[in-house]
Amino acid sequence: MSHRNAQGLAMSTASAEAAQAFDALTEAFLKYRLDAPLKLKSALTLDPEAPMPHVMKGSFALLAYKAAALPAALAAAQHAASLACNPREAMHVAALQAWASQDMEQALAVWEAILAEYPHDLIAFRLHHFSAFWMGRAPAMRDMAERSFRQWQPGMAGYGSMLACRAFAAEECGDYATAEYSGRAAVGLDPADLWAIHAVAHTLEMQGRRQEGVEWVEGLRPYFAGTNNIRHHVLWHQAMYHLELGDHASVLRLYDEGFRDLASEVTQMQPDLYIDCQNAASMLYRLGRQGVDVGERWVELADKAEARIGDTLSAFTLPHWMMALTATGRFAAAQRLLESVAAAAAGNNTQACILREAALPVCTAILRHAEGAPQEAVALMRPALGAMPLLGGSHAQQDVLEQFFLTAARDADDTSAQRLLLERVAGRHPVPPERRVGYAAAARAIRH
Repeated sequence: MSHRNAQGLAMSTASAEAAQAFDALTEAFLKYRLDAPLKLKSALTLDPEAPMPHVMKGSFALLAYKAAALPAALAAAQHAASLACNPREAMHVAALQAWASQDMEQALAVWEAILAEYPHDLIAFRLHHFSAFWMGRAPAMRDMAERSFRQWQPGMAGYGSMLACRAFAAEECGDYATAEYSGRAAVGLDPADLWAIHAVAHTLEMQGRRQEGVEWVEGLRPYFAGTNNIRHHVLWHQAMYHLELGDHASVLRLYDEGFRDLASEVTQMQPDLYIDCQNAASMLYRLGRQGVDVGERWVELADKAEARIGDTLSAFTLPHWMMALTATGRFAAAQRLLESVAAAAAGNNTQACILREAALPVCTAILRHAEGAPQEAVALMRPALGAMPLLGGSHAQQDVLEQFFLTAARDADDTSAQRLLLERVAGRHPVPPERRVGYAAAARAIRH
């Protein structure tokens, strides 16, 4: 029997109640709600023969970027393929099968095909948005956001989520006016829309509006209740503002009580979630460059990094794992990590190419620098600077790798490499290096 979802798209499901349960699941997914797994369970219970809840089950497994979750994703894709589907749902199943098989080019192509025919398909849109971002394809993310947004009108179910995604895509492509307008509009519709809050936080950071950024995040924190790990990342942005303001005490407080709060229910659920560990490692590295004693905070990250050796699904996480291992002197484990990345980079798919061109040279450079060979680190990483966006991550997140290269160049007494990095940063970031904590000292020294 066919019913329709909140966007008017036909669904192969047994009842209106089951269709509404899927709408609730979609909303929880788009708004990063902590109860999304419960919404999924409810949708599966109400109609175990409906294909889309199984597509979401597989998608949730893949969104963790964890190799151990691949079998569950493949099983969900196979089960969904065995169920009666309409043409749109069949394309979703095909996209999930490609994604679970690590054929990301095919997955992106299928989501694009869905959106060409069904522009109000929020699931296809959001999965494309997410995957394009973590493949370093901000222009593709922006193009899809703008193309899709033209098909939406205020008042439609999901309009706020479209605004939020449009905001983030615009920010990553340097259109800060559109980013701020769309993000604030989405927050106006729902002050608990963490993706929209996050998009505005990025915009304020890229424009050097640090005090305003602190107030933006702090003012919206009452709405964070019931959200999942994305709240950690938003608090990481707040800590980034405090870092630029020289308020290291607030950074450490936010680390311990906010985005790396190991006692929280969210962190305990997924203690090695890729984005949480990226937040933590990148902040500890930045603090260390400013001479801040971070105590034993690296240890729990290094423990998680060592346990994940061999898992290369999240290319951008790998340099962060390497930072944790080298910061704690675990050089044998760091070498094993490097060998696992090299092995995965020998493949012929898109992920292998990303690992080969960006993750492997960056991880190797971090290890060589820690071993006392900064000249070798610079030589290894310099050709890979242009490929680093392939790792995924925002401009704000990629910044830690640029700061590492600057440190290696300084330690190698390589003025040319330092100047190259400063020129690169000046061209990619609207705030000049002289006004950014991680670059100001080098910019002054090189100028003179």
